[in-house]
Amino acid sequence: MAVNLTELSLPQLEGLKTQLEQETEFLSSSIAQLKVVQTKYVEAKDSLNVLKKSNEGKELLVPLTSSMYVPGTLNDVEHVLVDVGTGYFVEKNVEDSKEFFKRKIDFLTKQIEKIQPALQEKHAMKQAVVEVMNMKLQQLHSQQTSQSGTTK
Repeated sequence: MAVNLTELSLPQLEGLKTQLEQETEFLSSSIAQLKVVQTKYVEAKDSLNVLKKSNEGKELLVPLTSSMYVPGTLNDVEHVLVDVGTGYFVEKNVEDSKEFFKRKIDFLTKQIEKIQPALQEKHAMKQAVVEVMNMKLQQLHSQQTSQSGTTK
């Protein structure tokens, strides 16, 4: 259902503008969250490159928290435990893990690409509403000016 913006009153336009601002904020936030998760998957995929035969037996730091590490030794360079969500871990070989992360990254990329046009459309609609509001405000101002000129 198409609505002619010029037929809406200023309070209706203001309400529409507020709604569009909320929708653009939500879509922007969604894209940002997807990008954060996507970055984590990219980092996880890239970190698998350390698992080479030449690194087997080498010492490394194992994170206990984001700011605390303990020394460890890399014993198995062929298998990793992958967090597949909701607290479940699956043992995979390195190549399967890379493919898993690639699928996740591709999925998130597609989701971002789906949301982006909707965000641009909402932003354009908001701009159109603002332009109509400015036009109506100018008309109102010019009417008030002409009325005050005729009452003098």
